[in-house]
Amino acid sequence: MALARADLESLLRVRQLDRTLTTALPQIDPRDEHALAPSGICALDARLGGGFPRGQLSELVGPRSSGRTSLLLQMIAAATARGELVALVDALDMLDVESAAAAGVDLDRLLWIRGHVVVNQGLCRELNQRAIEQAIRAFTLVLQAGNFGLVVFDVAEAPADAVRRLPFTTWLRLQRTVEGSQTACVLVGGEPMARSSAGLTLRLGLRAEGSGLNFDAHLFNGLDVEARVVRARAREQEEACVALSTSA
Repeated sequence: MALARADLESLLRVRQLDRTLTTALPQIDPRDEHALAPSGICALDARLGGGFPRGQLSELVGPRSSGRTSLLLQMIAAATARGELVALVDALDMLDVESAAAAGVDLDRLLWIRGHVVVNQGLCRELNQRAIEQAIRAFTLVLQAGNFGLVVFDVAEAPADAVRRLPFTTWLRLQRTVEGSQTACVLVGGEPMARSSAGLTLRLGLRAEGSGLNFDAHLFNGLDVEARVVRARAREQEEACVALSTSA
């Protein structure tokens, strides 16, 4: 098996297709701000090896009330505090501006793109699909524009079948767009959608017991959450868990 894998990796390198191999990726210096975008939560960043990788597609997934919105706002707040520009493609137009401000987000450094996908699509399935495709186009334009330290595509409350109907080539195209840039690209959803070979997936869920950790951020106290790190680049970090405490 090991010999067959080595032969396959060798063939991919010969044909210059080795960008899909995690073994071909250089190690990331956790102190390199040009390679990583810290989430602003020390315990989580330690598990991530410094933060979310720039120039890659990463994912933040979990069910409703899993703490994903609180974590997302903390990430945006950390990015704006570093003086970076942030773009949020909010496909369902669900951002609460007061909560964002309370979390420390500098709204003057946030580009908020509001979509019109609906949760209960009923007879509007095709309209919903077009709305998601429009959100993807807006997301692509933002990535192509550059100059953003963090770009987020939030479809967390969208009907799962509408997201699944997007062709997989959509994510490959987005990865090619962001690759090599200084942008940390994060997809937010109820379940995994896509991830580049050097990106990561962070799954959030409620913890059955335990008091969790306390943070100073306004939205981070009350609800015990477990963040499970699944990443391809640093295999020693796969399935690592981090305890967080967010607001209910």
